[in-house]
Amino acid sequence: MDLLLVIGSLLVILPGLYIYTASVVQTRFPTLRNKRICLLIAHPDDEAMFFAPTVLALTRPETGNHVKILCLSSGNASGLGETRKKELVKSGMILGLRKEDDVFVIDNPADFPDSMTTTWEPQKIAALLSSAFAPHLAKSKGSDAVAPTATIDVLITFDSSGVSSHPNHISLYHGARAFVGSLAHGKAGWANPVDLYTLTSVSFLRKYASILDIVSTLTSWAIGADKKDKKHPGGLVFLNGVGGAGGNLGTAWNAMTKAHKSQMVWFRWGWITFSRYMVMNDLRLENVKSQS
Repeated sequence: MDLLLVIGSLLVILPGLYIYTASVVQTRFPTLRNKRICLLIAHPDDEAMFFAPTVLALTRPETGNHVKILCLSSGNASGLGETRKKELVKSGMILGLRKEDDVFVIDNPADFPDSMTTTWEPQKIAALLSSAFAPHLAKSKGSDAVAPTATIDVLITFDSSGVSSHPNHISLYHGARAFVGSLAHGKAGWANPVDLYTLTSVSFLRKYASILDIVSTLTSWAIGADKKDKKHPGGLVFLNGVGGAGGNLGTAWNAMTKAHKSQMVWFRWGWITFSRYMVMNDLRLENVKSQS
């Protein structure tokens, strides 16, 4: 009887604490405002399975951000590439993107195959990002007289572990670093125009702890993130509220269950139910040095 009472109390208290903490994080923690942001993903559904709290937070109208999604494959490993492209667009709109044209899918299986065993070449990723966001780069290389520029202010992608150790995810990290590093090449004394934020990978137990991971997430942010620069926060934490304004768990669920219907096999239900990435994201600002 005592055990049942304890369990019942926890079922009431923990969600309540999470809801309160989420409201505090949404209103008082550092965020990004008035930025041109690109979310770089490997496959359609990455934005919903891993980055939903981030996209929901950064697309809130009051932030003034313009968020776009760049996906480097159509996810055609099972022959569903065309379907998955459309699903990605639908998911992006559910998560708050301004318009369908803010979703871009690169369908180049020769360079970027959807594969659990293939690593994508970082320099090819960097070249693609340069052509998309810094097409002038080749002309201005080697001259420190002109400040480096780009058509985005922030690039967000996976970290060096790729959350799930997927080689395509990990490749994005290395390609993104190569791109951001190239922007400041030969530009001594100038600030890099693009901040690179990466999604923190966690252990297996934390990955499936859902809202219970909030203590570890906030502790990690409090200890490790540089909080002095408000324009370029060293760490960001985004929590999905259970309801109301500011992004919520139900919207993240809808991005998967209503948009990515082709991917909703049985084990996906386990992911959206237990994964902490459906309810919280913590990002780190990468320290990227200029390429020599």
